[in-house]
Amino acid sequence: MTYIQPGSPDYRRSTMALFGGAFVTFAELYATQPLMPELSRHFHVAPAVSSLSLSAATAALAVSMLWVSGVSDSWGRKRLMSASLLASALLSIFVAMSPNFAALLLLRAAQGAVIGGFPSIAMAYVNEEFHPREIGRAMGLYVSGTSVGGMTGRMMIGALSDAFSWRVAILVLGLLSLGLAVWFWRALPRPRNFTPKPIGIQEVLQRLGEAFHGKPLIGVYTLGFLLMGGFVTMYNYVSYLLMGAPYHFSQTLVGFIFVVYLTGTLSSTLMGRLSDAMGRSQAMRMAIAIALAGGLMTLFVPVAVKIAGLAVFTFGFFGAHSVASGWVGQLAPAFKAQASSFYLLFYYAGSSIAGAAGGVFWSVYGWPGVVGMITALLLCAFLVERLVAHWLRRARAGVSPTR
Repeated sequence: MTYIQPGSPDYRRSTMALFGGAFVTFAELYATQPLMPELSRHFHVAPAVSSLSLSAATAALAVSMLWVSGVSDSWGRKRLMSASLLASALLSIFVAMSPNFAALLLLRAAQGAVIGGFPSIAMAYVNEEFHPREIGRAMGLYVSGTSVGGMTGRMMIGALSDAFSWRVAILVLGLLSLGLAVWFWRALPRPRNFTPKPIGIQEVLQRLGEAFHGKPLIGVYTLGFLLMGGFVTMYNYVSYLLMGAPYHFSQTLVGFIFVVYLTGTLSSTLMGRLSDAMGRSQAMRMAIAIALAGGLMTLFVPVAVKIAGLAVFTFGFFGAHSVASGWVGQLAPAFKAQASSFYLLFYYAGSSIAGAAGGVFWSVYGWPGVVGMITALLLCAFLVERLVAHWLRRARAGVSPTR
């Protein structure tokens, strides 16, 4: 096999293209998150209902994970990722024109479904095209693109919605995404270690079945559910907290809170390297502990401590996600696309389910209730990681972990 090597022109092109694709994908996916208080006011809906503007997209994305791997196997990795970016950009433009909240939810669900053609296939591309020794670093760079996209998109949306309106904010993001989709198609190197071939429904189902076999792999999928559930819950409702008493932040200031995503850019790359050096299990435990400490810091009243807690929490989350993303490819060498799809199915199911459930905790118990829910999810993640490590030790000792 011919791998993409560090220092080569293809390495720079591929990492920048994947970074850019991740940037725009996650900017679009989470575009409505900082707007939830504004959508509550504009459409006269409760916070838990407003959160459906994100949950509808992530739920549709989670479901689409079941079929995009089969499409990419027959249609091609690069072609599917490029089509996904183009379609999601066009849907952003339509979202900006939504006449009512029901139409907005339908369009966001459609957008989530087409966005599904990018994340898992990008993970498969990294695992197939980069040298095994470089996967941790390359996956870290890809995940850093998701954090920068999430940060910049939210900041831009917040500022534009304050200056103009939420519709203008989403329209501008859609036009920007359209340009980046065209650039991605031109910049990403053609896959060298994958050849598209038509496959039938039966073979797709068989491959999905293989990717959902084995306790360690299912455990890593579960980590994605728990980690993302906590992360989205945190950011869904912190805007309500900061825009209310005693803080009274503007929409622009709430958008700029997402600058703490820069810590995710750092941690995803750092933890990717640490996982290659010290092992994925130890790196995962470290990242979960950091996220837990950051979440608890947000319980303190001073706003500076809350923002520092958000930064620490974000650092831990993106580090854990980077480690788990690379772990999937290691545990599923023969069906990377399908395994990546299952990981992201669980990941975005956590976003949809926990993100919406967090609205109940916010309405009934306030911010301590939200943090309590997130803490419970992270403690469960720590226990699941311990189980995965145990099963892998048994596997190395010659005892099957699949029973």
